[in-house]
Amino acid sequence: MQYWKKYSKEELAKKIDTSLKRNVDFSNDISLGYPASKLDGNVFYDNAPFLKDAPLLRAYVSNPNHIGCHTLGESEHAFSGTHELEKEVINVLAVDFFNCEPDNFDGYIATGGTEANIQAIWVYRNHYVNNENASFNEIAIVASEDTHYSIPKGANLLGLDHIIVPVDFETRLIQRKVLFDLIKTAKEQGKKHFIVISNMATTMFGSVDNPNLFVDVMEELNVDFKIHIDAAFGGFIYPFSKGREDIGLNNPHINSITIDAHKMLQAPYGTGVFICKKGLIQNVLTKEAQYVNGMDLTLCGSRSGANAMAVWMILFSYGPHKWFEKISVLLMRTKWFCDQLDNLNIDYYRNPHMNIVTMKSEDIPVKVEKKYDLVPETHDGNNKWYKVVIMDHVEVDHLEKLIEEIKSLKSN
Repeated sequence: MQYWKKYSKEELAKKIDTSLKRNVDFSNDISLGYPASKLDGNVFYDNAPFLKDAPLLRAYVSNPNHIGCHTLGESEHAFSGTHELEKEVINVLAVDFFNCEPDNFDGYIATGGTEANIQAIWVYRNHYVNNENASFNEIAIVASEDTHYSIPKGANLLGLDHIIVPVDFETRLIQRKVLFDLIKTAKEQGKKHFIVISNMATTMFGSVDNPNLFVDVMEELNVDFKIHIDAAFGGFIYPFSKGREDIGLNNPHINSITIDAHKMLQAPYGTGVFICKKGLIQNVLTKEAQYVNGMDLTLCGSRSGANAMAVWMILFSYGPHKWFEKISVLLMRTKWFCDQLDNLNIDYYRNPHMNIVTMKSEDIPVKVEKKYDLVPETHDGNNKWYKVVIMDHVEVDHLEKLIEEIKSLKSN
């Protein structure tokens, strides 16, 4: 690990204090030009005594704005202290999680995985327009049917066609011939450039696409393509359970990654991450934002610096070894649960490196689904799957109660 380490609580607090002191202090500094301030003092008390022992709450009250992309060019100097913490987070994720060469990436903490995925599509669409003189109808998005709904949302917003690749019902894997035929047909219909979404854990199944399958097919058909990894759920698990070889930005064909800190990292909602290789994000520069110091290269514009600090605190309070232990515990609980389902002859899907177990609905009584708040694949009355996600709050005792109830109902 080049950047990721474990800090004590005292070290975390000291670093945050130092960063906040480098930011503008709206309570004491003369700062007349910003359309922002600290959080409203009628509700958020910036002099409350408990704040001295709560560095993250101090950050929320001070309300830093992290507009822009701090890995490239200048940024608003008023918040330079906490911008540095965000850059540390991006360094850890790009290099230590996803094997990118140092200083060969750009990225920012977005408002969530949906924004980060749409940011990727936006970057690649503009890349093809700017560099290949492509028209929108020559560009297509390619993704499996299990891909997150942010992808069709992005296709709709950005005016691109979306090729949905079916998967095998049991294995949730893309079949090579199916993919080949779809891309071949699209090429014959005039598509020249493809934005590929490869999943590192789908939302419903935790299934993982093989990015090299896309590479193999695209190269055989001699079409232009860029690969984006949607690791919104799996990004904080898969690199530790499967290994970091050939899954990230060290793969020459993988150009960007989405990760969600508000899922497995348990950061506040509104903390996705977008990372891409150098030379790409400039395609979405908004030149009209001339009053912003530096370059506005993000979809959302202004965003919470406190959320970025929350991600920084979580990562550096764990460090790599303690995080590996946490993931290992969750995977052991997941295996225990799968062993019980095997004993009951209940069919399910689980990627062995993930903490999502998706059971066939025919084996799960509706009474159990409602009592334990299982998540269906669809709410339209034609549901075939229910999922359980073994998060930090889900203990073996909880899973055991679910198993006992299923066992009791099956025996009646």
